[in-house]
Amino acid sequence: MRHAKSSWSSDAPTDHARPLNKRGKRDSPRVARKLAELGWLPDAVWSSDSERTRQTWGLMKEELGLDVPVTFTPALYHAGLGAIQAVSASWPEEVVTMLVLGHNPGWEDAMTMLSGRAEVMTTANAALLVGEGTSWEDALEKGWDLDQLIRPRELVD
Repeated sequence: MRHAKSSWSSDAPTDHARPLNKRGKRDSPRVARKLAELGWLPDAVWSSDSERTRQTWGLMKEELGLDVPVTFTPALYHAGLGAIQAVSASWPEEVVTMLVLGHNPGWEDAMTMLSGRAEVMTTANAALLVGEGTSWEDALEKGWDLDQLIRPRELVD
């Protein structure tokens, strides 16, 4: 999933510190509700440690009422598939559904490389990918199916 819409007009001292804007705060829970409706609830979350990814997950968690392990890491800040593959070595094997939260262009590129489908991932888009392997590392070396792409602008409240 890509983080929700952030504010370019905030007084944040760095890109890393930029918070969500009004639309981002609205879209995060909307996407969470859709994930719950579809039964795509994460067993764990690995995320960039930026302020906007932290806020995106915080609003989603509040909507879902989930208490799952969450890891915020600088390794996923403005990263791509290589970073996802690297951190996957730390993912527990018992986790079946992982929410990986980050940024473009890396997330869009990762989705394309995994699924073979080039899709635009605007803010708060969630790509529901299905893959298999003997471990997360193994699975991320193989092709995945893009089951669905959730876009907030297409959601009906």
